[in-house]
Amino acid sequence: MAAARTTSPRRVLVLEMNRALPPSTIRSPREPSSSQLDTVSKALVKHGVQVLRKRSQAKQAQAIVVLGGDGTILSAAEIAREYDIPLLGINTGHVGFLAQAEPAEMLDAIESLSEGDYTVEPRMTLAVSVRQPNGDISHGWALNEAALERRDRAHMAEISLGIDGHAVSSFGCDGLITATPTGSTAYAFSCGGPVMWPDTQAMLVVPVAAHALFTRPLVIGPHSRLEVQVQWCGDYPCEIWCDGRRSIPAPAGSTVSVSVAQRPVKLIRIGQMPFSARLVAKFELPVRGWRESKSH
Repeated sequence: MAAARTTSPRRVLVLEMNRALPPSTIRSPREPSSSQLDTVSKALVKHGVQVLRKRSQAKQAQAIVVLGGDGTILSAAEIAREYDIPLLGINTGHVGFLAQAEPAEMLDAIESLSEGDYTVEPRMTLAVSVRQPNGDISHGWALNEAALERRDRAHMAEISLGIDGHAVSSFGCDGLITATPTGSTAYAFSCGGPVMWPDTQAMLVVPVAAHALFTRPLVIGPHSRLEVQVQWCGDYPCEIWCDGRRSIPAPAGSTVSVSVAQRPVKLIRIGQMPFSARLVAKFELPVRGWRESKSH
């Protein structure tokens, strides 16, 4: 999915993260200060942009600005995807891999947004369905990952993994992560999965604490369909967690299907910093020696 340049938005939805606000807004334990929110709103107004503050106004918005960490941005992504609105994240959390700007860059980012000096980068999402033993089917989606997790901490889950209608492996595990390239730097990365560049067209499958020999992470094509049969999960049903926010029960006998969804999440990108540079900055990778050797 190639990034596309767009026009200056005239109406921007600014989402604030405050626990005291009603459920129509997004919450975060690390909320930005009111001064940061005021700064963003005033900067937008200064550039002739109408500021919207309620989720119910999302249909009117041409862009979303959200202040917070990755969890907060994932919350805002639910609105962005539902209404097909590009999203600009300003990091006030920890790593902020999904954010485009740090607080010190906030005003420059708002200026670029207001003047249309940005590109829209469609990010792959996953379509998730769970067919339960009684035939009921539940659906979900994820920007980062869909994670099969066990609730019974005393026992492993037993699962069978298939791709494109063919059995691949069966094993016991604590869980299974299916991630997008965007999510490859999140939960999947913590469980030993590789980092994929955001424009990679592929899905990542990472077993969690699997008790088997062939349980390496798999990178599968964007047109493939992953199927997971939940054989056994102890005294409690397993669950599918989408981005750690939305859950679907998956008791023993369920079949979980994951594929690339048709609708992406559109992230606003400002500047031309390559992903490799973002990777180094966010993870504080030790590259000093490499850079010194390249300069001589």
